[in-house]
Formats: sequence, C-alpha cells, structure tokens
Amino acid sequence: MSLMKISLLIFIACVGFQLCIAEPLFYESFDDSFEGRWIVSEKDDYQGVWKWAKSEGHEDYGLLVSDKAKKYAIVKELDDPVDLKDGTVILQYETRLQNGLECGGAYLKYLRPQEAGWKSKEFDNDSPYSIMFGPDKCGSTNKVHFIFKHKNPKSGEYVEHHLKFPPSVPSDKLSHVYTAVLKPSNELVILIDGEEKKTANFLSAEDFEPALIPAKTIPDPDDKKPEDWDEREKIPDSDAVKPEDWDENAPMEIEDEEAVKPEGWLDDEPEEVDDPEASKPEDWDDEEDGEWEAPKIETQSVRQHLAVKKVFDILYKIADVPFLEAYKNQIVDIIEKGEKQPNITIGILVSVVVVFLTIFYRIIFGGKKPVAKVIAKETKKATAAETSEVDQGTSGEKEEENEKEDAAAPRRRSRRET
Repeated sequence: MSLMKISLLIFIACVGFQLCIAEPLFYESFDDSFEGRWIVSEKDDYQGVWKWAKSEGHEDYGLLVSDKAKKYAIVKELDDPVDLKDGTVILQYETRLQNGLECGGAYLKYLRPQEAGWKSKEFDNDSPYSIMFGPDKCGSTNKVHFIFKHKNPKSGEYVEHHLKFPPSVPSDKLSHVYTAVLKPSNELVILIDGEEKKTANFLSAEDFEPALIPAKTIPDPDDKKPEDWDEREKIPDSDAVKPEDWDENAPMEIEDEEAVKPEGWLDDEPEEVDDPEASKPEDWDDEEDGEWEAPKIETQSVRQHLAVKKVFDILYKIADVPFLEAYKNQIVDIIEKGEKQPNITIGILVSVVVVFLTIFYRIIFGGKKPVAKVIAKETKKATAAETSEVDQGTSGEKEEENEKEDAAAPRRRSRRET
C-alpha cells in the first residue's frame, strides 16, 4: 500500500483465526477485485479512492491507497458474528508502505455487532469496535497499536484499554505481516513478520492503560487538605536539649590530628602538568595559531602512567629470561596488547601469570618425548648410509644459512621503546 500523510483505516468485522480449527474463519487475498464484496464508506470524512492494483515491482494484487493526505475506510461484514472467547485467536494481515509513511495509520478495526439497520457504507470513526490493531505513525508517535474495548460490568460502558509500550513500525518500504495472538490464558503476543515483538497480559496493570481490573483503592475525589496541614517533612524536636559542652563557635570540620603525611609526598608538586605523550600537530603554524602548549593532565594521572610503565618494563625483563626463550614471542605479544589497551592491564597480568605457570608445568612434568625406533631392512643399508651422509651435508649447509639469516634479520623488540 502506498501511504504518505494519509490516515488509512481498514475495517473488518470480527476477523480472526482459531488454532483449534483447520480452516480460517475469514481470509482475503485480494486476488480478485474487491468491488461487490467490500463496502467503501460514504461518509464525508473518507474522500480517498480505493483501487485494486498490483504492488509496485510485484505481480501480487491488493488494495491500493491512491491519493495522499486523505482518509480511507472500507468494510467487510461477515455473515455471522464471531465469538472470540473460546480458544486461541489469531488476527493477521499484510500491508506495504511502498512510498513510506510520514503521518498516518494502516490499522484494522474489528467491529462489534452494530445496531439494527446499520449499513457498512455508514461506517465512521464512532462505529463501535472491539479491537484496533496495526501500525500508526505521526510526529513522535510510532507504534503498532493494540487497543481493545471492554464493557465495564458496573457502569455498562465500553472502555478503551491501550497496550503500553507497543512495538515500533518498521521504517522500510517493504511488505510486513502484522499478527496478534490472543490466548485463553489472557496472554497477548504481537509479531511482525513472524518475529515476536511484544508479549502482554490483558489482566496486568503494567501492560494496559487503564487497567482492565481496577485498583482496590483510588484517590478520593472529594477529599480536601486540612487547613492546618503542615507541608514540612521534618520539624524540630521540641524535647531536644543542647549538650552542656556544645560549642557554638566550633567549625564544621577540623583536621585529623592522627593523620600522617605519606612517604614521598611532594609539597610543591603542581596539580597539573604537561601531558608527556602530547606532541605538536604537524599542521600547527606558530605565526597563525600562536605558541603551541601541551595540554595539561592531572599529576595523579602521570603517576599512574609511570607506575604502569614500570610494570610493563618488569614484564619485558621477565620475557628475556633464557629458559623462557621458546615462549618469548607469545609472552611479548600479550604484553604489547596490554600496552595498547591499558584498561585491560590487570587482565594482561593474569594472562602472563597463566602463561608462566603453564610453562613451568611443562618444564617440570613434560619430560622428554620417546624417540621412535626405526628398523631398516638389510637390503637398504647402503642406501640409508649414503642418504645419511647427504643429509648431514645438507644439514650443515642449512645451519650456516640459518646463522646468516639470524645475523641479518633484526631482533624482535623485547621491550617498549620510550
């Protein structure tokens, strides 16, 4: 359907499906023209013209809203009223806002049985209904409505109960299937394209406004505030007596006489210092921009930074321990990751400890792997001996090449350069 600044109202009388019945109570595909089967409202409020046409870019037919900024209403009246009290009921329909939706609705109203003599062409906004369901969007409003009307057993009046926090309307221009499932357990489930978007309970005051079951107590509309009512939450204790040693001139706070200055405290240290990691931008022009000054940071932050730096320096020294040579690359990778992400320093320390424990475990309990025994056939002894000599020569050449490569290749950085 094409909607833009349109209030689209499609009305179907008591339409639904029940899971306990194989066949739907009502189904409309619009494969054929709606004329003669659906009745367009003739009320003055509804000037929009319905059309039976293909959806843009598809071969499927449907009801098409032809004009912008107009209201539409069309009614399909069932032969017999449907009682929705028994079993699970499913209300479902598909709509497409192929031109988007700026301000309007594309919802259905499931009508109650009307008064004798009522005709479908006389439908208007005041026609009694039981359920209103579907997308509605305008300004700050963006929701898939679900409203049901319930007859108050005491007053006899029908009251609208609105679903709180309904799901939002999809913002694209594709077709979407809107489904409302009403269960005998008083549970409501709303789905869009088969995906559950909202669950609620008809009897819960947290899900519907106003609540279907009224509160046990309500404010008394005739109640009035007493003339001598005191708005103050607290008042002075009339029985309180001032202590004998009370000093009216004593300050609110005093120095802690037992406090001791921490070791290494710098009395003359400024609260802020230049950021040691800041550098002048490459495009900085002293003549135009003025003399560049490094941004200030709190001295405490510098202390923390230096403390973290010392921790990483120690970790790099540990990585250089000779018996950890086989695991050095793995340890250095973990340390470098911690330098790049200081917020996970604790995690990095834990990871390094785990790596160290794993290494010690392997060294202590790993042992040596047994050498596989190879029994050569007598017919191939000569060939094996020749091959061994060739292999030894090749091995010697490879060792010389490896020594050259090691000398030429740069040593992997084992600590951060400052």
